Amino acid sequence: MATIYWAGDSTVQYNDITTYPQTGIGQVFHLFLKPEVRVENHAKNGRSTKSFIEEARLSPIAERIAEGDFLFIQFGHNDEKKQDPSRYTDPFSEYMLNLEKFVNTAREKKALPVLITPLERRCFVEGDQLGLGEHSDYVAAMKQTAEKLKVPLIDLYSMSRAELRKAGAKKSKDWYMQLPKGVYPSYMEGLADNTHLRYEGAVMYAGCIARGLKELGGRYSDLLVAWE
Repeated sequence: MATIYWAGDSTVQYNDITTYPQTGIGQVFHLFLKPEVRVENHAKNGRSTKSFIEEARLSPIAERIAEGDFLFIQFGHNDEKKQDPSRYTDPFSEYMLNLEKFVNTAREKKALPVLITPLERRCFVEGDQLGLGEHSDYVAAMKQTAEKLKVPLIDLYSMSRAELRKAGAKKSKDWYMQLPKGVYPSYMEGLADNTHLRYEGAVMYAGCIARGLKELGGRYSDLLVAWE
């Protein structure tokens, strides 16, 4: 059976005890998969499309991925960081070119790329009103790339915003590392925010991606266990 390779950032990465209770979507995605489907998670905290490529993190994927495998590509949070030239990419130029490199890496090995728009942050303003967020240009750029290259796309951005609106400001706190100071060790305080996920949030958003695969049908829905 196929292997799913993940390329992404902290919202996707596998965590060990040193970053507990932070949990990445790729860490729990096996819950939605048939037992014979393998997952190889190459996502890493703090990476953008640019830094992921420049640190040669795409290279082991290119070496290992094979015909019939899948490459799930989810970036955006760190590509937005204008203050950091080592990570920032312009959404409608370098970001799109980098996404194309990921897509080509999969296609050169006859594997199947899937673009996944960036997860929304927990961005409530004025009580239960969900703010505009920061991803809109990167979401638009990824959609343009998917259309240009004829790549399947799962719009996690829109799905996550819908789930946040449904849950509201209070309940959605359970999904993110958004807890008072002192709950985590001091070295974890930088991750106690409205971006990094806890287990509940990772499972919630992994379910969104699984629903997206189900809607794509065919080889994509064949990866999934029967649920819902």
